[in-house]
Amino acid sequence: MRFKRLPLMLCAGAAALALIAASVLLPGTHRGEAAPGTATAAEKDAPKAGEAAVKDSVDLSDAQVKGLKVDGAATHVFSVQRTAVGSIDFNENRSVQVFPPYQGKIIEAYGDVGDEVAKGKTLFTIDSPDLVQAESALIAAAGVFDLTSATLKRARDLYQTKSIAEKDMEQAVSDQQAAEGALKAAREAVRVFGKTEAQIDAIVASRRIDPALVVTSPVSGRITARIAQPGLLVQPGSTPAPFTISDVSSVWMLANVPESDSPVFHVGQEVSVSVMALPQRVFQGKITAIGETVDPNTHTAVVRSEVRDPKHELRSGMLATFIIRTGAPLAAVAVPLNGVVREGDGTMSIWVTTDRHHFTRKTVTIGLQQDGMDQITQGLEPGQLVVTDGAIFLSNMLVAAPDS
Repeated sequence: MRFKRLPLMLCAGAAALALIAASVLLPGTHRGEAAPGTATAAEKDAPKAGEAAVKDSVDLSDAQVKGLKVDGAATHVFSVQRTAVGSIDFNENRSVQVFPPYQGKIIEAYGDVGDEVAKGKTLFTIDSPDLVQAESALIAAAGVFDLTSATLKRARDLYQTKSIAEKDMEQAVSDQQAAEGALKAAREAVRVFGKTEAQIDAIVASRRIDPALVVTSPVSGRITARIAQPGLLVQPGSTPAPFTISDVSSVWMLANVPESDSPVFHVGQEVSVSVMALPQRVFQGKITAIGETVDPNTHTAVVRSEVRDPKHELRSGMLATFIIRTGAPLAAVAVPLNGVVREGDGTMSIWVTTDRHHFTRKTVTIGLQQDGMDQITQGLEPGQLVVTDGAIFLSNMLVAAPDS
C-alpha cells in the first residue's frame, strides 16, 4: 500500500514546479512590473492620448525682464462716443448758382474757380436781345417825354394869351403825364437787367443802346464752379449754372451711420471732425440734419453736420471722420495696447505678475479703445502688476516653449 501512494506524490510535486516556472517565464512580464491590465501610478498621472499639458506661465531672467514694461493697472477715463466715416461737401445752404435773368450769349467772363468774390462783383456779361428791346423802349419813351414836355410848355404860353382853348391845354397836360409814366416804366424795365441809375441816364442822354447785360455775384464767397465761356448761350434756370458761389466759412460733412446707432444722434449735438489730409487738425461743428429714411441696402442713415472752417482748409470730397460724445465719461481699469494680445483662438489676454519674474497669462474681456488704451471689463483689478509693453513677447515664448 505504501508503494502505491508514491506515484501520486510525484505527480503533485511536478505540478507545483510547473506552476512556479510559468510565473517566472511568462512572456510580457518582468520583475517589479504589474500584471497585464493593471495601471501603475505613473500611468495614471500621464496625460491621455490627444491631450497636451496646459501651460499659462513663464519665468524670465533679469536680462529678459529688462525688455518688458511692468506697471500697476490704473484707471483711465474713456469717452462714451460714436464714430462715423463720411465726406466733406459744400454748404448748399450757403451756395448760390448764378444764372442770367434773361437769355443771351456770354460776352466776357471774370474770375476763376477758387477766386474770392464780393457781393455785387461782376461775374460775366451777356449780349441779351431782351435788354436791347428794353433799352430801345427806354429811348423811345424818353423821346416822347421830351416831346410832350415841350408841347406842354408851348401850350401854357399860348393859353396865357388865350390863343388856345382850355381843352387843348388839358390835353397837353394829359399827354405829358402819360409820357412821364411811360418813361418811368421804361427805366424800371432796364433797371431789372442790372443797370444803375447812372447807366440809365447815360443811355437816355446818348440815345445809344448798351447790349451788355451785367450779371453780378449775389453773395460774397468763393467761386466753386464755372462753365462760363465767351460765346456760350445761357438762359435762366438752365443747368449747369455759369457760376457757383459758395460761402466756405463752413462746410458740410455727410456721414452714413448704422441704423442701430441712429437713435443716439440728435440735431444740435457737437461733433469733432478730422480728415486724412490734415491728420493733426480737428474741426468743430454740430449736427444740423438727420435723414428721414434708411437705405434698405446698407441699413444706414445720413447724418449731416455743419463744420466750421474759418481758414478754408477743407475741400469738397475729402474723406472725413466725425466723433460725437453720446454719454458721460467712463472711468475704468485699462491697459496700453501693447499690453493686450489677441490669441490664435480670438481671445484677448494680458500677463500679470507678483514678483516681476514669474508671469501668468490671463484671459480678459476688453471694451472701449481710446487714446492708446484698452478698457478691461473683466479679468483685471486696479493695482495688479501687469505687462504694459512686450506682452506679445511672452505669448511667443509660451508658444515656442518645448514640450516637457
